[in-house]
Amino acid sequence: MSHLSPLLVQSSGICAERGEGSWLYDKDGNRWLDFTSGIGVTATGHCHPRVVAAAQEQVAKLVHAQYATVTHPNMLALTDRLYEHLPKGLDAVAFSNSGSESVEAAVRLARQATGRTNLIAFRGGFHGRTLAAASLTTSTSKVRTGWQPLMAGVSIAPFPHAYRYQQNMDECVAACLHELDHIFATECNPADTAAMIIEPVQGEYGYYPATTGFMEGLRERCDKHGILLIADEIQAGYGRTGRFWSHQHFNVKPDLIITAKGLASGYPLSAIAASKDLMSHGYPGSQGGTYGANAVACAAALATLDVIEDEQLVARADSLGARLRKHLEGLQKEDGGIDEIRGAGLMLGVEMVSAPHVPDGDRAGRILKHCEQNGMLMLRCGSQGQVVRWLPPLTVSETEIDQAVDLFAKALKATA
Repeated sequence: MSHLSPLLVQSSGICAERGEGSWLYDKDGNRWLDFTSGIGVTATGHCHPRVVAAAQEQVAKLVHAQYATVTHPNMLALTDRLYEHLPKGLDAVAFSNSGSESVEAAVRLARQATGRTNLIAFRGGFHGRTLAAASLTTSTSKVRTGWQPLMAGVSIAPFPHAYRYQQNMDECVAACLHELDHIFATECNPADTAAMIIEPVQGEYGYYPATTGFMEGLRERCDKHGILLIADEIQAGYGRTGRFWSHQHFNVKPDLIITAKGLASGYPLSAIAASKDLMSHGYPGSQGGTYGANAVACAAALATLDVIEDEQLVARADSLGARLRKHLEGLQKEDGGIDEIRGAGLMLGVEMVSAPHVPDGDRAGRILKHCEQNGMLMLRCGSQGQVVRWLPPLTVSETEIDQAVDLFAKALKATA
């Protein structure tokens, strides 16, 4: 650790040597129930045997086939397999390595295809740490601090955080859409606007889902003004919320989808998907990169899809998420420090407070430390670190869900 950058702030003191399923182990054999999934990356659990076998087989055949130079079978097969899960009409895929890279690729495509410059993002969204991605991010100030000036042409519109605004949801959605129209009238003319980008279920800000009414309002405005709607599905997609894509909860089809995290069970891979027509309006050569669509990562991604489909992980996320939420709601009745439980499927956030609507990041931090000391690894998020997030692998068992809730309940009592 002495030569690791001190700017990397780690949430635990664990040095993991190996992982298996829902568990992480250190070199001494101590184990932790991992309810972080590497921030949603190890959706099929640690070292799923089918993913491991696919990667091992590929390593012995071809590791790097630079995809702007040659194609390779895994990449081509993966585009076909992804197409089976994409909304109708989204029939072209472009690969990168990370979520941030694919956010930048989506922004580049939107600006090139429309000939417009402006972008609208939504308050509380997290889209990455690179320049364009950070310019769209308002989940916490740390992503933007010391990084100014950021990319020009970005306007931030309100997201329906009904809990934070202390409004009922219908009032909140109406107010947010009204404010979006005001932004059009005062700072971001629709004729200059290339795209809106949104997390249909926000991640880092505190696991806030959008609503059907809000998403329909965005789609209506995008259609009216020729604006592209981009769904950032990096954390909430790929089965996490009990639908393959989180936007499917809201019956709205985006023009572009961004995916990463759970895509390849831990191997670096991300992608954007759009229609071939939309892709054709970008500039030739504007997509690419040295390591994008790595052959081993694509092999792991194909095996990941096999596991998701064969083990019915999307449906499991829905049913096990309901089981987890029911347990958490029971704890909420016993502990006044739990103000709200939000999210969908196996992507749930618990808002910790010292009084109603007063964030308690200190207690959330103590809860996580107590869990770590007693065999469970969790994360928190929110503007003040007050949201304890539940992000287990989609392969988690009912027994492990119950075990995690028991450890959390003990942590609640120990920190009350």
